[in-house]
Amino acid sequence: MTGLMKNRSRIAVVIPCYKVRQHIMDVIAGIGPEVHTIYIVDDCCPDNSGDFVLEHNSDNRVTILKHSINKGVGGAVITGYLAALKDNQDIIIKLDGDGQMDARLIPDFISPLLSGTADYTKGNRFFYLESLKGMPKIRLFGNAILSFMTKLSSGYWHLFDPTNGYTAIHRNALSHLPLEKISNRYFFETDMLFRLNTVQAIVLDIPMDAKYGDEVSNLKISQVALEFLQKNIVNMSKRIFYNYYLRDMSIASFELPFGILMLFVGIAFGISHWVHSLITNIFTSAGTVMLAGLPIIIGSQLILSFISYDIASTPNRRTRGKITFRQTSQENKVLKP
Repeated sequence: MTGLMKNRSRIAVVIPCYKVRQHIMDVIAGIGPEVHTIYIVDDCCPDNSGDFVLEHNSDNRVTILKHSINKGVGGAVITGYLAALKDNQDIIIKLDGDGQMDARLIPDFISPLLSGTADYTKGNRFFYLESLKGMPKIRLFGNAILSFMTKLSSGYWHLFDPTNGYTAIHRNALSHLPLEKISNRYFFETDMLFRLNTVQAIVLDIPMDAKYGDEVSNLKISQVALEFLQKNIVNMSKRIFYNYYLRDMSIASFELPFGILMLFVGIAFGISHWVHSLITNIFTSAGTVMLAGLPIIIGSQLILSFISYDIASTPNRRTRGKITFRQTSQENKVLKP
């Protein structure tokens, strides 16, 4: 803690506020002295969270930002990000205002950013098995499904718990992102990972315990599952095209399309002969079965080989090289999909 306080980097916290009036003052009180600025973003809250904080707050680090219309959690965070960039903050942490996130973990989230080990850190409530006992089973299952979809769409295969909103980002990585294109609502955290991959940002999971009190979650996994599936498919397609065909080409660029082609050819060939066998009541020969099975086997192997290559290409110091965002000139342009 002492080392962080002595660091000259300016550290900010962004707290999106929507129906968190009961908890917000405790959240602010729990933020330690290593943080220089606290942005409270009132996302057109029906409880007037911004006015409530303004009336009861005595912390001179707090800045109130208000939306005239509700933009969603992502829109509120982006408003805080833009304010932090304007104020030349170096590291920006995102905390929820419902008290589920322990502000004492902030040093754990910012240490990799200060040392240059990572550009973005996020919480992972699944790291400690003991803490999972208190997590609702439906949330446990839902997060597992969302995590797998996010691995495919973002390319960060080593990450878990993608909807975890406890995050920290370095301004040099944040300044490379097209904030105007990032999803404004609950898909925000997942979309951030996709955007971070396109600029080869290094992302780390930070272990944390899950906390559940009397707060009410506005995210219902059953309601967003289809939306998340559609958006993850779109992002996966964009990422693959951008990383394997537009930015660079490798053997994996050929493995995926040929693998998919052979897989579907084998399946189509096999189904057509199976249907023909049912209609004519004539058994399909072993040779015909092999002709259907061989492209399915080869296609599956090519797709698995592509996935293996993709996993090995997860952005890190080795894959990105020695150049980091801190060494990149602000004049350099980054292609933004």
